[in-house]
Amino acid sequence: MPQSFLRGIHHVALICSDYPRSKAFYSEVLGLRIVHEVYREARDSWKCDLEVSPGVQLELFSFPGAPPRPSWPEAQGLRHLAFAVADVDIAVAALTARGVACEAVRVDEYTGKRFVFFADPDGLPIELYEV
Repeated sequence: MPQSFLRGIHHVALICSDYPRSKAFYSEVLGLRIVHEVYREARDSWKCDLEVSPGVQLELFSFPGAPPRPSWPEAQGLRHLAFAVADVDIAVAALTARGVACEAVRVDEYTGKRFVFFADPDGLPIELYEV
């Protein structure tokens, strides 16, 4: 098997329907630090880079007229976005206190690790995976 030339994930890009709402969700509710934000007049589009961890970012975009996600979560393409957490129960309590509804905590049948799903303001499934 050839050695991969990939060095890690640099960023994940999301197109949101309501830019201020999504920016607040990812920065204030999830606590991601805003690294850079710019309005691109030629595209009538905002772009916000948020730090997930050192060297890994989440990019939020606004594009007028972008179509909605076709289904949840079994559409082709990105199925969900997963973040590593130290303790799922603490994360769920923090999200619940901030008004975010979470599904029941589950256990990965192959790894024995606990995980939980919730949705961002556009219904994108987000997973928290206990590491």
